[in-house]
Amino acid sequence: MLRSVLSVKDIKGKIKDIIDLLYINIPSGVGSHRKDLKLSRDELKKVLKKGARWAVENGFGEKEDLEYIEDTGEMDHADPECVSDKAFDRGRDQLGTVGSGNHFVEVGYIKEIYDREAAERFGLFENQITIMIHTGSRGLGYQICDDYIREMMKASERYGIYLPDRQLCCAPIESPEGKRYLSAMAAAANYAFANRQIITHWVRETFEEIFRMGANKIGLSLVYDVCHNIAKIEKHKIKEGKKEKETLVCVHRKGATRSFGSGEDVLPHRYKDIGQPVLIPGDMGRSSYVLCGTKKAMEETFGSTCHGAGRVLSRNQAIKASKGRSISKEMEEKGIIVRAASKSTLVEEMPEAYKDVSKVVQVVHNAGISRLVAKIIPLGCIKG
Repeated sequence: MLRSVLSVKDIKGKIKDIIDLLYINIPSGVGSHRKDLKLSRDELKKVLKKGARWAVENGFGEKEDLEYIEDTGEMDHADPECVSDKAFDRGRDQLGTVGSGNHFVEVGYIKEIYDREAAERFGLFENQITIMIHTGSRGLGYQICDDYIREMMKASERYGIYLPDRQLCCAPIESPEGKRYLSAMAAAANYAFANRQIITHWVRETFEEIFRMGANKIGLSLVYDVCHNIAKIEKHKIKEGKKEKETLVCVHRKGATRSFGSGEDVLPHRYKDIGQPVLIPGDMGRSSYVLCGTKKAMEETFGSTCHGAGRVLSRNQAIKASKGRSISKEMEEKGIIVRAASKSTLVEEMPEAYKDVSKVVQVVHNAGISRLVAKIIPLGCIKG
């Protein structure tokens, strides 16, 4: 998520131009049309090893950005040698792309502030223009998953692990298979960090072109970049009888994101005494939210909260429900400009396909595993 110094009145009459230019500058869908980012295999290895640092070193963004990315955008146990040739082939042309499905770049504004202290620390104010980017490791990450599912199926049998469902295939963390997978997954995470960093740079360039001023004057700075759908080795306090001790835990955040409370060493200095920004996007027609991590989350959920609203209609059900409708026209009537690589994506991603994220974030707020900070209303977005 990026914040700006702009308010709603500053972009009045410009939102369509902004979305159109974002759609031109940031490739969406399967591949990339840009000619200025072509990677050799050796260069892609560096991306998998360095993550967002590779992007910054190659002119995509500022060094200061790295402080506001989970793990500073570079998981150090990544090993490109654990990534297959097929994954390399799929990833080479997809760096700097949004992708399809529920991935997006969205321009919105802050409608409501719930926690003034946290909002101030995150640099947020009412009516402020924000940009949220949701994308990840693209085809490279998908291929790594596919490759290791086959390997884990064999490993589960080898280690005598009973599987009630084949999708639960696994291997012990300390086994050769387990170590290789964690290293490959970290490489995919680094690719995702670099991907979002490159898109961040192109968002800044887009706003510079529209407003004819430097990014510094527009104030497009990173609030936070956080992972979801990842397993990470972290230190957490575990109760053993009446005693509590700190130990290493492998935390699986599937459909979940990190929600670290105040005082955690891994947080940026600016957020250390308030807690981590938590980003929970909604659908393209309603709202998204910024929350703050809590100490209760550290105690109850290994510092985790939900990542999004979740679907209520499958993609096929959404296609049937939208028959005869123009989703882009419906969005425009609500004042939201949408651009997508295909009509089918808009249909599959229509607002009714998702739960109401406002109800979802209220649950996690009431549970105390993250607390509400700000509500964001969409003005326009690009999708794959």
